[in-house]
This record gives sequence, structure tokens and C-alpha cells, in this order.
Amino acid sequence: MEKNGFLEKYAKILVIIAVFCGGASGPIAAIISSPALMIGFGRLTIALPFFAVPVLMKPEKRQMLRELDKEKFFTTMATGAFLFLHFFCWFTAVKYTNVSAGAVLASFHPLVVLALTIFVYKKKVPGKAIIAILIALAAGAYLMCSDLSAFSDGRTIGNVLALLAGIFMGIYFAVGGRVRSKMDGQVYVMLVFFWCWVCFGVACLITGTRLTGYAATDYLGIVALAFVCQIGSHAVWNLCMGHVDPLYVSAWESMDPVASTILAVIIASQIPSVKEVICCIIVVLALMAYSRFESQGDK
Repeated sequence: MEKNGFLEKYAKILVIIAVFCGGASGPIAAIISSPALMIGFGRLTIALPFFAVPVLMKPEKRQMLRELDKEKFFTTMATGAFLFLHFFCWFTAVKYTNVSAGAVLASFHPLVVLALTIFVYKKKVPGKAIIAILIALAAGAYLMCSDLSAFSDGRTIGNVLALLAGIFMGIYFAVGGRVRSKMDGQVYVMLVFFWCWVCFGVACLITGTRLTGYAATDYLGIVALAFVCQIGSHAVWNLCMGHVDPLYVSAWESMDPVASTILAVIIASQIPSVKEVICCIIVVLALMAYSRFESQGDK
């Protein structure tokens, strides 16, 4: 179809752009003074219509929503809840630790997917892939624990939250992946983002988090998160699926810590330490190797 011609031609470039758009999430959130719940609720409030309107305007998509069975309903709800936990931990983490360190630790979602693949889904994974992910884990563990004296100033707390953000992202991928193959892509994404938005809204009500009265720069930052990260990254990822090789997507996704580190220098004026740069390089190379070896295991 003609409308897919652009994606087929430029999908690989768009994937790279999406990586840097997603990498901007940490640096932008780091300079916003609003609480994490406000950031998440505001971001999704702005972005959700861009995912919902294309679904609700098409009769066949509305029919899919009406015919949603209990399994898909509750699975998308759970997936949205895990995405909420990921966002909450990540937006909180970058207020305590450097974005570069946090991005490295948050990139460990493949480890969670690997564990669930082996122990829950009983799928065989190549030994080389396991070794690669363990190397990445070792580098991340060193980064998180190398300066426990920083616990008092919140840096270690931020690192732990960043790691939790990665764990929740891994569960989000693993749980969502089981139902995503059985659902229309647009309907799935809209439902997951909707439930994530509901979780943020309920959390704001329970905690009494106010939605107004913040600095104008905070609201500008939240708008940037919505358009640059939620739409520019998540929407582009989903549009490019099917037009590029999964290994290409996985390899570039592993570059997220690099993108976050570079953008943290530009946006938040955070200069990474030598230790953070070295750990970032090790983790990226290990995750790229994991993607390659894991893909070979499927052949």
C-alpha cells in the first residue's frame, strides 16, 4: 500500500530516532520539579488521545473493543499497571541519581524477560545469550553498589528505583507479549496506555497529588515528554514493527543508555563519571550480544 511506502523506506532511520526520543525521557523528567505521579498523569493525559482517536474512529476497531474477552481485558489491565510502576519508579529515580547511571540500571528488562522465558514459559535459551546478560547484570550491579556511602543523599535509592523501573519494564514486555500476538496492535497499545493513565489518576487521588500550581517550565516539560517520548518513541516503535528485523530493533533498543547519557549532558547538564561511561559501554555491548545470540536460538 502507498501509505506504507514511507515506513518501508525509512523504518530503520525512524527506529534510531525513536531510540533518542525515548532516551530523552530521563533528562527531561530530571529537570521537572513536579512529583512523579503528576509527570506520569500529565504525560499520558496529553498523549492518550493520539492513540485512542485512531481506534475509536474506525468501526472495525470499536468492534474489537466490544468483543474483548476476559483474558485480554485483564491482561491489558495488568500490563498497563506494570507500565505505570515502570514510569513511576523511573520518574522518581532520575530525581535522585544521574540519568546515565539510572538508564544503565533501567535497561535490565531483558534479564526479566529471560528469566520468565526460561522458568515460566519453559523456552530454551542459548548459553551465550545467558552469559551476555549476566555480564550486563554484573556491570549494572557494580554501578549500583560501588558507592553505597551515597545512600544518605539518595543516589543509591535512585539507583534501586531505576533497577526496579527496568524490572517492571521487563514484566510489562513479558506479560504484554503473550496477549499482543492475539490482538490488533493499535487496540492493544491504546488499552495499555489507557489502564496506565487510570493507574496514575487513581494514585494521584489516593495520595492527594495536585495537578495544578506548578511552574510553567514543568508543564512544558510534561508536554515534551508526551510528544517526544510517548508519541515520538512508543508510537514510532509500534509503527515500525513488521518493517524492520526484530534483531535490528533489539540492538538499537540496547543503545538507550547511550542516548540517555548524551541527552542528559545536553538537557540536564549532567556529566557522567568515567565509571558510569565504562559500565554503560559494557552493558550496551552485552545487551547487543544477548539480542544476537537469543535471535540465533530461535532459528
